[in-house]
Amino acid sequence: MTKPVKSSGTLFLIPSSLGSEYTDVVFPAAFSGFINTLEVFIVENARTARRFLKSAGYSKSFDDATFHIMDKHTSDTEQAAFLDEILTGRSAGLLSEAGCPGIADPGQQIVRYAHSLGIPVKPLVGPNSILLALMASGMNGQQFCFHGYLPIRKHQQVQKIKEIEKDAKGGGATQIFMETPFRNLSLAEEVIRQCSSSTLFCIATDLTMETEEIITKPVGQWRKDGLPKLHKRPCIFLLWYPGKKG
Repeated sequence: MTKPVKSSGTLFLIPSSLGSEYTDVVFPAAFSGFINTLEVFIVENARTARRFLKSAGYSKSFDDATFHIMDKHTSDTEQAAFLDEILTGRSAGLLSEAGCPGIADPGQQIVRYAHSLGIPVKPLVGPNSILLALMASGMNGQQFCFHGYLPIRKHQQVQKIKEIEKDAKGGGATQIFMETPFRNLSLAEEVIRQCSSSTLFCIATDLTMETEEIITKPVGQWRKDGLPKLHKRPCIFLLWYPGKKG
């Protein structure tokens, strides 16, 4: 078992806003206190990270802060090197563009490196779209499975949707998945085309924002009523078969 390094700082996992401008509503009061202890950040985009931190109450000068960029071009070696400052005693914050680091977002590799080096890891409390959607869906919250992003290619996507519905009917667990905002409508249309009329389908849109909308209906009812406007709106999708009680 790796022991914590006595002289090291801590890696704080900082959840970001899901889009809400009211950070005082979606984050606890102690949140700004934690982030104001930090001057080193590991982020996807420095500009948007600064904007979020400022809105969340970060009061230090960004001129004195260090921002390490973590994106698809960042090598494993570079990610591991981001932790060097923590090993010298400086704590750092890991921040993704939206939601929670490591949950359908980058960050898990850096967290794994931190554990291997004995660096303490502290997740901060904040909004999580997956759990918020599940809470409000009326579906099985005792058993659920998150699939992340479904395949883009149509035949693979159709196959995956059918597999997900089969799992929902067979085991009774809520099936949760997502898509990039500009492909949300296409995916939702495919779900109501492929799934049984009695399967429940929840669409949770713009979570924590003023335009938030969370609707659960049988697929057959969605076919009759039509879908809401989903283009370029962040969504979480959930499927559950009511024949299996949660």
